[in-house]
Amino acid sequence: MTRRTQAERSDATTALLITTAQRLFGAHGYAATSIDAVAAAAGVTKGAVYHHFGGKTALFRAAFVREQEETAATLERVAFEQSDGWAALRRGIRTFLEHCLDPGFRQIVILDGPSVLGWETVREIEYGHALRVLLDGMRLAQAEGLFAEGDLPARAQLVFGALCEGGMLLARAADPVAALPGLAAEADRLLEAFKV
Repeated sequence: MTRRTQAERSDATTALLITTAQRLFGAHGYAATSIDAVAAAAGVTKGAVYHHFGGKTALFRAAFVREQEETAATLERVAFEQSDGWAALRRGIRTFLEHCLDPGFRQIVILDGPSVLGWETVREIEYGHALRVLLDGMRLAQAEGLFAEGDLPARAQLVFGALCEGGMLLARAADPVAALPGLAAEADRLLEAFKV
């Protein structure tokens, strides 16, 4: 049996803390989740959490980034399964809205993220993940001649902003599952405005 290096042990603890924080922040929200609760659930000391993250906001940011990484990976996977760029774009948008039904994602990304991290930080992180995937999809659809010429980064920001608002509508809906089809249809209509 090989012994793990200090760096490997540190990486494993960091990953464990992020996974634990993601679960707790997703279930209880930022305000109701303490560093003590995360440390106890991860089986480490409170000092270990501070050593790896410096504080609750930095730990939350790591959980937010993890949510974005997972979302981007899902969006890329479903886009890859489609027949063309337009179908990939439409399916990706629907998948994003479906992802907004996940309680953990909804709590961390939609409800708590903007107030804990601030709008600019949230958008910066999203730009490297979910928003990047949307922009890539728009570029592909345009290269295939399915998407009208124009300022794609600006369009991606506008469409993504509308999708985030859609996520907020789902998060606050009395029955999010029932609200999804109508919201997805409106997102399709919005996207159609850019089709050739």
